[in-house]
Amino acid sequence: MAVGNHSQPLSWNLYMKIALGAAKGLAYLHNEADVTCRDFKASNILLDSNYNAKLCDFGLAKNGPTNGKNFAGFLGTAGYIAPEYISTGHVTAKSNVYNFGVVLLEILSGRQSISIIKPSEGQDFVEWARNLASAGKFSHFMNNLDVLGQNSSDSFLKVAKLAFQCVSKEPNSRPTMKDVVEVLQELQDFSENVGKQENFKHYLLSYKKWSEKLQKILFNKFCSGKAAMFSESHLQCMF
Repeated sequence: MAVGNHSQPLSWNLYMKIALGAAKGLAYLHNEADVTCRDFKASNILLDSNYNAKLCDFGLAKNGPTNGKNFAGFLGTAGYIAPEYISTGHVTAKSNVYNFGVVLLEILSGRQSISIIKPSEGQDFVEWARNLASAGKFSHFMNNLDVLGQNSSDSFLKVAKLAFQCVSKEPNSRPTMKDVVEVLQELQDFSENVGKQENFKHYLLSYKKWSEKLQKILFNKFCSGKAAMFSESHLQCMF
């Protein structure tokens, strides 16, 4: 994911916004444009100043049916390639779902897929993640916990479940990109609602503090026999 010279870690909500935007892009390509990408990966997700995701590098895309019947010349990046694409050379919409699952695993782990690949040991990034999860060592995988907010742990686990569904070895066991969009959209809607509730709580707390301060000032004024009307400028000084 490219966003100029941004050096600070992104928040979990921003990661999810980017993931949702990329998922919507792939879903559009599959369902509306009848196109399947052959090299979808994190570095092919561009971000604008508001972190809206845009997919790029359509020179590595295939026009036509996405049901796997047409042969496509092999193109892709190590660490992202779906196993059936390697074995058959046929790219499908479900191959893109696998690619997207790898990107989700990268977000969750805070690691690049290429950094885990060890051909000499027969291990790739996805297999490494699966092994940790199946061994009950998911905490070793969750290396990106510093991006999580107070209310994001449930979201993290749901995204992890979605990611492993996307990288299933069996293409038919993977969700469609439309399904992926629905899950991520639900998580974003929930996150936004939580954020609104937190903002409202903060507003009520601020109002309570202001009210208590105003009552104290008025009480002191009356007790000292110096009660007076407050102008708008006086009230503004209390905040």
